[in-house]
Amino acid sequence: MKTKTKRPGSTATSTSRPVSVVTGGAGFLGSHLADLLLARGHSVVAIDNLVTGSTDNIAHLAGNPDFKFIKQDVTEFLYLAGKVDYVWHFASPASPIDYLELPIQTLKVGSLGTHKALGLAKAKGARFLITSTSEIYGDPLVHPQPESYWGNVNTIGPRGCYDESKRFAEALVMAYHRQHGIPTRIVRIFNTYGPRMRLNDGRVVPAFIGQALAGKPITIFGDGKQTRSFCYCSDLIEGIYRLMMSDTSDPVNIGNPHEMTMLQFAEEIIRATGSRSKVVHRPLPQDDPKQRRPDITLAKKLLKWGPQVPLAEGLESTIAYFRTKV
Repeated sequence: MKTKTKRPGSTATSTSRPVSVVTGGAGFLGSHLADLLLARGHSVVAIDNLVTGSTDNIAHLAGNPDFKFIKQDVTEFLYLAGKVDYVWHFASPASPIDYLELPIQTLKVGSLGTHKALGLAKAKGARFLITSTSEIYGDPLVHPQPESYWGNVNTIGPRGCYDESKRFAEALVMAYHRQHGIPTRIVRIFNTYGPRMRLNDGRVVPAFIGQALAGKPITIFGDGKQTRSFCYCSDLIEGIYRLMMSDTSDPVNIGNPHEMTMLQFAEEIIRATGSRSKVVHRPLPQDDPKQRRPDITLAKKLLKWGPQVPLAEGLESTIAYFRTKV
């Protein structure tokens, strides 16, 4: 196979390998996507400003001739020489602590960042996928949540910066799809966990595991009867890959429909870690959803996808990772 000499700014090492650009490529999910794409024969360009991402997540890819990292804010103009076949827009703060501390940046990456990423896809004739979120359903009045549900969102509440950035991003993606004919994909991600999450990012999985490993009380907000479902990162990334390679432009939920209360989940973490931690209760934050579970009927039908990793198995590898961080 004939390979090209890699020029400055070049996005590919071979004329035959598809080229994928991953915004937020040094983040928790973006780095796992980069791994999968490389394993499936892509050349990968990861773009990240490292506000919430970390080069530690991609350090194992250093020296890989088919991987390139660019430190850049995606709200700025994106220029890449050479071909681009796929644009995967993963960039965004994604935990409550992050988007409550960075509300303007969160809104900008959902609006300006999505606009710039779509512009890159348009210029290159690339297929485009955006990671939306179950948060667009807000505190849902329909359960479980199908893609046809329009949501119950407080636009001016503390979570509104994240919810509305993603709702706007979905609208912008569909506008580019209809106006410019760009092949676009929208994935609505439900709670996901796994190695490379930040210990202090405020999401329930690292919070509970971190507290349990440190022998501290596990903090539950409210009465603990609110529910969530948890999808392991490898399952999620596989579903997202299948969505990008599919023919549907409509939003698709990807997540694990196995639902449990926060009290049940805390007990599971205590068991899995062997911790002696006890549970303490704190007031429920404003607009915190009472229920969250995906209806994955579309994913099963269109993508032939469903979660494969049991919670106990996923927690084992996640806890092992966090033991190195505590």
